[in-house]
Amino acid sequence: MSLRHIHLAVALGGAVAANERFGARFWLDQVQRAEAGLLDFVTIEDGFSGPDRLDASLIAARVAPTTSHIGIVPTVTTTHTEPFHVSKTIATLDYASTGRAGWHARIGAPTAEAPLFGRRESAELQLDSVLAEAADHVEVVRRLWDSWEDDAEIRDAATGRFIDREKLNYIDFVGARFSVRGPSITPRPPQGQPLVIAGAHAPIEHAFAARSADIALVAPHVVDEIPGVVREIRAAQAEAGRGDDRLLIFGDLAVFLDDDPAAAIARKERLDDAAGTPERLNIPVFVGSPSALADQLASWAEAGLDGFRLRPGTVQHDLAAVTDGLVSELQTRGLFRRSYEADTLRGLLGFERPANRYATAAA
Repeated sequence: MSLRHIHLAVALGGAVAANERFGARFWLDQVQRAEAGLLDFVTIEDGFSGPDRLDASLIAARVAPTTSHIGIVPTVTTTHTEPFHVSKTIATLDYASTGRAGWHARIGAPTAEAPLFGRRESAELQLDSVLAEAADHVEVVRRLWDSWEDDAEIRDAATGRFIDREKLNYIDFVGARFSVRGPSITPRPPQGQPLVIAGAHAPIEHAFAARSADIALVAPHVVDEIPGVVREIRAAQAEAGRGDDRLLIFGDLAVFLDDDPAAAIARKERLDDAAGTPERLNIPVFVGSPSALADQLASWAEAGLDGFRLRPGTVQHDLAAVTDGLVSELQTRGLFRRSYEADTLRGLLGFERPANRYATAAA
């Protein structure tokens, strides 16, 4: 079987000196390096329980105007945030990036984060309940993005009318955790619907990603697991009534790269020693050369994955190894682009701009 191009993204959140990650220059350099490597998008990690972390959506807004093609995808948790505010934040980022925003919709860690918001341990904070809340959260955000029809802004100076009120729509959502009437206070984003990314590392998360996301992040540890994971997500997608929708499935893995595999192994061991214990990740970890990683990605893509989000073990070293070494290897094999072919994130990943659900219903 002839393989198509592999989609490639990176997560910015690996090991880095604290004094560097609090400066704008660090984030600008890393995102611009990722764009120079022609990657599809970067995700910027965030959460309420991690140490010494800046707000991912504000970092995204800072770096977006300094780039022109790469997608910018901040992580915003669904568990302790208001969907109205999230919709406005991501829509604003889509304007700031001229159509390159996405949203990594991550559920919170109930045990660590719930006390920060006065939420007590209860059935409401069990994983299945948190995932159901997340699905409602994403649904509200998507409806709010559509609550302004594309031609709602008329800007008629002669009559003093800025908007056509008939083209602002109440979303009237009522769920188990919240109700939102709408409409948004932000016009429909340039992409119509910025792409939503969701983790699907465990079977219990498959249904959430299949129902709510455009990209599902999976974490098979061996190639033989991939066909079964893909079948489960496709089945959940069909059950959610989205069988005809485009849903990409990306492998999620951490990488420590060096032309000399022994150097990559030694670097990971030094980080583990500095931490006092090997880092426990719920995703596979690759340690080796860019060429060997290209072999693995090609094999995993042939098994059914559409692309990969790589987490550089150390941002400065491993991101450069991805954008220089790995990208070159994949290009040589005809598995990765040699230039950007679209100016929006939806375009890069093969998604059409969707019709507005409310305008369609009115028509």
